[in-house]
Amino acid sequence: MNVIFTAVTIASMIALAIFAPDRLLTSLLGGAENAARTAFTLFCIYAVWMGLSRLAEESGLSRGLARGLTPVTRKIFKTGGGAEDEAIAMNISCNLLGLGGAATPFAVKAIGELEKKNNSFAQKLLFVINATSIQILPTTVIALRASAGSVSPSDIFLPSLICTAISTLTAVLLFVAGNKIWR
Repeated sequence: MNVIFTAVTIASMIALAIFAPDRLLTSLLGGAENAARTAFTLFCIYAVWMGLSRLAEESGLSRGLARGLTPVTRKIFKTGGGAEDEAIAMNISCNLLGLGGAATPFAVKAIGELEKKNNSFAQKLLFVINATSIQILPTTVIALRASAGSVSPSDIFLPSLICTAISTLTAVLLFVAGNKIWR
């Protein structure tokens, strides 16, 4: 992929230098400015949500959430309870809020705990659910749309909910069906 992106960038710069040389530098600087603005916006979004996730973890809220989700987690992921359930619960809750970047550390922690218990089924299922990540509230996309000046940044809510619900359900069903076939 890096080769393709590099080739496209170089070809675009050459074409711009040939057909509109006066716009080359302004285009490069404008693109860099937009990239920096987007990166800073994402940094701020993740800083807020990671801080709230940390507060939830330290206050015991995540343990309470994990306890509430434990019956579901045990049934779906075939776990025996413990640190992996809390990490899975936090990961799923971050994904439900549309915070894929904030969910990643919890997924890594859950995978580590599941690896200690040799629960490869749960590891694979968590990966599948993370890849599709059903989102009740796509906060990152809404924040990016708002920072880009969208008139109605939350219009993405319903389409996002429908698409992520269908993709997660389809992926889980295919995973479970594939798991039964190959056993």
